[in-house]
Amino acid sequence: MADYKIHMLVCGGTGCKSSQSQILAEHLRTEIKNQGLDDFAQVVGTGCFGFCEKGPIVKIIPDNTFYTQVKPEDAKEIVEEHVVKGRKVSRLLYKDPKTEKIVMDSRGMEFYKKQMRIALRNCGVIDPENIEEYIARDGYSALGKVLTSMTPEETINVIKKAGLRGRGGAGFPTGLKWEITRQSPGSEKYVVCNADEGDPGAFMDRSILEGDPHSVIEAMAINGFCTGASNGLVYIRAEYPLAIERLKKAIEQARQYGLLGKNIFGTEFGFDITLRYGAGAFVCGEETALIHSMEGGRGEPTMKPPFPSVKGYLGKPTNVNNVETFASIPVIINKGWEWYNTIGTEKSKGTKVFALAGKVNNVGLIEVPMGITLREVIFEIGGGIKNGKKFKGVQIGGPSGGCLTYKHLDVPIDYESLIAAGAMMGSGGMIIMDEDDCMVDVAKYFLDFTVDESCGKCTPCRVGNKRMHELLTSITKGNGTEEDIDRLINLGNVIKDTSLCMLGQSAPNPVLSILDNFRDEYEAHIHDKKCPSGVCKALMRYEIVEENCCGCTACARACPVGAITGERKEVHRIDPALCIKCGACLDRCKFNAVIVN
Repeated sequence: MADYKIHMLVCGGTGCKSSQSQILAEHLRTEIKNQGLDDFAQVVGTGCFGFCEKGPIVKIIPDNTFYTQVKPEDAKEIVEEHVVKGRKVSRLLYKDPKTEKIVMDSRGMEFYKKQMRIALRNCGVIDPENIEEYIARDGYSALGKVLTSMTPEETINVIKKAGLRGRGGAGFPTGLKWEITRQSPGSEKYVVCNADEGDPGAFMDRSILEGDPHSVIEAMAINGFCTGASNGLVYIRAEYPLAIERLKKAIEQARQYGLLGKNIFGTEFGFDITLRYGAGAFVCGEETALIHSMEGGRGEPTMKPPFPSVKGYLGKPTNVNNVETFASIPVIINKGWEWYNTIGTEKSKGTKVFALAGKVNNVGLIEVPMGITLREVIFEIGGGIKNGKKFKGVQIGGPSGGCLTYKHLDVPIDYESLIAAGAMMGSGGMIIMDEDDCMVDVAKYFLDFTVDESCGKCTPCRVGNKRMHELLTSITKGNGTEEDIDRLINLGNVIKDTSLCMLGQSAPNPVLSILDNFRDEYEAHIHDKKCPSGVCKALMRYEIVEENCCGCTACARACPVGAITGERKEVHRIDPALCIKCGACLDRCKFNAVIVN
C-alpha cells in the first residue's frame, strides 16, 4: 500500500460538483500520473468544506494549503508547482476580504478560527464513499462500545447528561426522547432519521449525508439498541440525489462489514436501514406529517399527543431525530458526556450548524459552539457585509424564525436567548441582509413561502397566512393603512395560537419580528408611500435632476415606452404615468441625472 506524502482533498459536495470539482479531481489524478507520482500523492474526493463562497476547494495535506475557486485547467499548475516543486500557487490562495492579505494556511482563516466542527467533523476530511476512511477516524467504535460494554439505559444516560437537544428546530432533549421511546410498550419500534430539511437556503443535513453518511448510520444503530428498534428509516427528499447515492453506498458497505444486519459486533442485536423519499414539502419536516408521508398518506400533521415516541410509524413507537442530531451522537459516546457538556451554554450544549447566506462575504456552512454571538458569526466568521455595505438584519431560523437587527448582534446564539430576542434556532438557516434590503418585502417573501408550503389542513394557517400576505402586498404597493399594522399583529397572534403544527404556529414570526424591529419601514410604506430601500417597485419614482441633465438624450433613447421627453441639450422629463420603472434610463445615464425616489 502506498505511503502517500501528499493528500489533495477536493470538495465533492453538490455545490462544488456543479462547478466541475469532479472534473478537477480527474485532472489532478491525470497530472499526478503523468508526473509519475502515483505513490507519492493521492487525490481524495470529500464532502463539503463549508466555504461554499469560494468553491471548488482543493486542500493540500499536510501543509493545510487551501486553494479556492479552482478550475480543472488549474490542475497541471498545482501538481507541477506544489506537488513537484513545493511552491504554493499564490493566485489560488484565499485572500482575506478585510485585510487583503493572502492566507497561506487554512488554520489562519477567520472563517474557520471560531468554528468547532463536531457534526461536520468528517466533512471535507474523508472520502464519504469509503467506509475504511470513516473507521480510521474512530467510525463505528461508538457502536461497538455501546453494544459490548454498555446497557441501553447507560447509553441513554450519557446522551441525557451531555445535554444534546434536537437540532431540527424545537430543541427537545434528545436523551429524554430516546428514553420515552424505550419505555413505550411495543414489540416493534422504529428509528427515523428526518432528512427532509426544507428551509430556504439550508443545506446542513444534505452536506452531512454527502460528506459523512456513516456517522448517521452508526447513530441510528445506537438509537435502535437504546430504544429496542431493529428497523431504521431515513426520510430524505428526492431532490438530494448525491446524498441519496452516498447514503445507499454507505448502507451497503455497512452491511458488508457486518455493521448493519444481524448479530452486529457478535451480539444478538440486529438493525438495518431503508430509505423513504419525500417530494420536498416543507411541512413534512414536521415529524407527524413525515410519518404520514412514509406510510403512503398525505403529508399532513396531526395533533399531539400521542407523540411519535409513543405512537408513530405504523402506530408503533418511533424515535425521530434529524441528521445533525444523529451525526453528533457517536462523538459524544466516544469522548464522553463530560466533554460535550463543557461546550456551549448552561442550557444549550454543544455546537450548531448554520447555513450562512445572504449579503455576507463568507457564505457557507459553519458549525459554532452554542453561546457565540451573532456579531462573531457575521463579522468574523462571515467576514462582514459584502461591498462595504451597512448591516441591517439577520433572519435566523428560516421562514419560521425571526428577523433580528443591529441591537441584537451581541445576543448569544442559544435556544433561550434567541427566543427571548424574538427569533428561534430553527434548523439553522441564517440569512444576512444589508441596507439595500426592504424589510417589508423580506417579510412578504417569507410569508409567501409558508403560504405556498401550507398543507391546508387547518384554517388559521391556510386562510390566516394568506390574509396576512394580502395585507403585506397591499402595503408594498402603497395601498396600506395604519390599521393594517394592527390587523397584521392581531392576525399573526391568532395564527400562532391556533394553528395545528409548528409551520402554522411560527409562520407569522418574520412579519411580527420585523414589525418589532423595523416598524419605521412599515410606516414609511404606509404614510410616506415610500420604500426607503428602493425595492418595492410600486413605490419607486424615477426622476431627473435638472442640474445634472445635459440633454444627451441617452435616457430617452433607452426608455422602452417613451416615457422620457426632451430636446437635445435641454433638460429631459419623465412622465410617471408612462414609466414602467424598468431602470433602463438609470443604467444608461452617465451624468447621475436619473435618480430613484
